[in-house]
Amino acid sequence: MIREEAQRLAQAFLAATENPNSPGLNPQGFGGVAIEGAQLYFEWRDKEQALECSALIHKFRDNPKPGIIEGFQQEEKSGTDTGGGTVDYEPENKSLFLSRTYTQAPPHTAFIEDMKRLMKASLVWGDDVLDRVASRVFKP
Repeated sequence: MIREEAQRLAQAFLAATENPNSPGLNPQGFGGVAIEGAQLYFEWRDKEQALECSALIHKFRDNPKPGIIEGFQQEEKSGTDTGGGTVDYEPENKSLFLSRTYTQAPPHTAFIEDMKRLMKASLVWGDDVLDRVASRVFKP
């Protein structure tokens, strides 16, 4: 994939979600949108020639307690719907995402549906799965 294809994918999704005038990705290769409580971020990875799409599950105030990230990874392994993404913890911003990376540009309609699924799953993970993981990790 080339950056222009990634740009067009991001623009297509944003246009489909009532953000028709968005550039998709800024000059640094980042973009994003918040829709109905879900937050989606785009990042162009020049070295890999890939577009990473990440839907926020949770932003931690402090570093997560031991076992939390592993608990989310276990949920993924057990088959909890990830909307096509994988559990992705980013320590530099203390945020947990469901992320999906594209190295080939899919058709715009498929990409739009993929992003909707990813965002929908992130909302479930931010509510139900977070509660389930926390109750296991912090059980008295």
